[in-house]
Amino acid sequence: MSNETVAYEMHLSALCDRVSQLRKWLDQYALPMWWIKGASHPEGGFYERITQDAVPMSGDDRRARVQPRQVYCYAMAGISGWNGEWEKAIDHGSSWFDKIYKLETGLYGSLSDAKDRLIDDSFDLYNQAFAIFSMAAIAEAQPERMRIQQQRALDILQVLTESYKHPDAGFEEARPPREPLCSNPHMHLFEAALAWEGITGSAKEWTKLADEIGFLALHRLIDADIGVLREFFAHDWTPMPSHQGRIVEPGHQFEWAWLLAQWGFRRENERALVSARRLFKIGEAHGICQDRHVVMMTLHDDFTVHNDTARFWPQIEWLKASVRLALYADQGERVAYMNSALKALDAIDLFLDHPIDGLWYDKWPRGQAITDEPTPASTFYHIVSGILECEKVLPLLTTSVFQDI
Repeated sequence: MSNETVAYEMHLSALCDRVSQLRKWLDQYALPMWWIKGASHPEGGFYERITQDAVPMSGDDRRARVQPRQVYCYAMAGISGWNGEWEKAIDHGSSWFDKIYKLETGLYGSLSDAKDRLIDDSFDLYNQAFAIFSMAAIAEAQPERMRIQQQRALDILQVLTESYKHPDAGFEEARPPREPLCSNPHMHLFEAALAWEGITGSAKEWTKLADEIGFLALHRLIDADIGVLREFFAHDWTPMPSHQGRIVEPGHQFEWAWLLAQWGFRRENERALVSARRLFKIGEAHGICQDRHVVMMTLHDDFTVHNDTARFWPQIEWLKASVRLALYADQGERVAYMNSALKALDAIDLFLDHPIDGLWYDKWPRGQAITDEPTPASTFYHIVSGILECEKVLPLLTTSVFQDI
């Protein structure tokens, strides 16, 4: 057995062992915590935060996006074999989401108060993306609801297309149009379209949406010279002329790399795969703090640091991109991606080193201790997605036969 093969098998074994431990934590602690403590019983919906001593922050305003993200978590928990009350959790979150946030337009508002009153009904593309995404998760978890959930998702897409379509590609942030246009909500629409495509067998509406956003990323969102994916754009999809146009988020470099790799592999689009690898290399080379070994929040487009605080969620996107790109690499390259995945797991462990199992820390400013503050529910979507991505991909790394997953 060659030294390269030995190294490969050692990396794969270590990854499998560590992901298995994460899965135990998820099943035994995190999923029960966010259902028993993190859901508002019996009213409905999920809380924004749980304190560091496991008390829900019932007085918080609640963002619309948190509800479908938590619904996704419990739907995927059911699909992957968790034996808790995942179906109740789906209904608990989705019914309250509709009751509180759904507007006469068919879209969703943005914010409710602690008394379950909608206090901000403004349009946010990000919220619509997660509504569509959660409906895909419900449809996959409960196939008997597939037809209804897909129609609901298509209804949202139709309203977006009729009322918020950008004349070139993608969607507006408001009506009348305003700047900046943002890549982040398009990333989650991309994710939602790929999810729906995966469970419907390439339904034309979702394939069209995924392709439009994929090509938007390749031709406008990603800087052809530098290779970075920017966050903020003028109305013609050129970078904002202000400082906003220079902002780069390493966590999003990893997240877009993960999505573009999947789309590129499905479409046999080599440019997408090359771009995904380049985004990953930028995130790894410039976005990771050299002394803490964690992903930082933001850079400038010359790769100087803009905000060196580390948050939990980018560490998980680092992991997801590492294992996905390992799948689409040859064996020699795979070892490098697997080694990066192990480093990402080291970073994840720093935020999970919490006195109460099922909770985590969210922020770590450079030069300071990790911030002791309530745990945000919104991170749970990243955690569940990261664990499940590893569970999908790692078994395939034992074979040279690539599969479209």
